[in-house]
Amino acid sequence: MWQGNMLWTATAVLFFISPETAAAQPGISEFYQVSGEMHRWYFSLSDLILVIGAISGILGGLRIYSNWQGGKIHHIDAQVMGWFFSCLFLTIVGAFLKALYGIS
Repeated sequence: MWQGNMLWTATAVLFFISPETAAAQPGISEFYQVSGEMHRWYFSLSDLILVIGAISGILGGLRIYSNWQGGKIHHIDAQVMGWFFSCLFLTIVGAFLKALYGIS
């Protein structure tokens, strides 16, 4: 009989305490704070990467133009492909990271 009362008491205590514990949900406000900070950092980093990509794209294009005008055209197709695919890579990585983090 003693064990039956103990089991009933433990069940009653868990029944009355668990809704209050479930309602607390610690960490939700911290999650939203970190999420907002991540979005802010992502857009700053995204802008920085686009600026670096634009500068390197312009410099790559100028290098290819210089080689073409200088008559060094034996590897010009590899340089153009490398320049084009690096620009394409930056564009795809930006879109992939936006999709990964759910940023619109």
